[in-house]
Amino acid sequence: MKKTTLLRKLIEDEQILVAPGAHDVLTAKVIEKVGFNAVYMTGYGRAASYLGKPDVGLITMTEMQDQVSKLAAAVDIPVIADGDTGFGNAINVMRTVKEYEKAGAAAIQLEDQVAPKKCGHMIGRQVVSMDEMLGKIEAAISARQDPDFVIIARTDARTSMGFEEALKRAKAYAEAGADVIFFESPESKEEMIRLNKELNVPTLANMVEGGRTPLFSAKELEEMGYALVIFPTASVYTTAKSMMELMQELKSKGTTRDSIEKMIPFQEFNDLIGLPEIRELENKYVRGGV
Repeated sequence: MKKTTLLRKLIEDEQILVAPGAHDVLTAKVIEKVGFNAVYMTGYGRAASYLGKPDVGLITMTEMQDQVSKLAAAVDIPVIADGDTGFGNAINVMRTVKEYEKAGAAAIQLEDQVAPKKCGHMIGRQVVSMDEMLGKIEAAISARQDPDFVIIARTDARTSMGFEEALKRAKAYAEAGADVIFFESPESKEEMIRLNKELNVPTLANMVEGGRTPLFSAKELEEMGYALVIFPTASVYTTAKSMMELMQELKSKGTTRDSIEKMIPFQEFNDLIGLPEIRELENKYVRGGV
């Protein structure tokens, strides 16, 4: 089954689809290893891990597309990919969709922020007109080659324009043909329940630790009516904290000896990144001789 078709099936399932965020390929492999059915390629984490910069629109489409291709090649589960604003106008969106699809993404998320965009839980975000975003959604739909490739439309209007305007946009984006609606940063459980009651397409919940939306479990979100939930920041926050603690200990003690119990063992790590498969291929194809 194609990954796009599989993702649609998972979204349509009665059980909510949990897609943890991966800021790099290694994290995506861990997500698959643990048993999740999809992975979310986070732009927030990509900007932090690749550039060491915040999610403020500095990363380019080609840098994101390169990450899509690496993630999609490394795991067998569908990759839901952050496409930011589409990196320009509706024509840029068309190229972005084609490049992401070619790279192996099963879905792309497109948002209605002005460029340069910001993380969906930062203050100061501004949105384009609803009409402009509708054109982008229509352009994205026309550009996809695989009809099962999932178009996720996100509105960031809640923070600056209020709940009613954001809900109005969400409904319009659904009518324009978006497969999934991503209503960014609702600020209460009541808002989350209401938007799910009023939208007639699958919805995505964004659980950002320390963000503007209350944190709920996957089961709680399923009961509210969500079809899909992403946890985009947890992996990069955990990695940064663990690395900070490790390096502080190495700096103070001059050894990593006391941190070994916190590390994945050498052989287990090699298994995770596919060394046994490489060895099999070497034995089959790599031949010596003069």
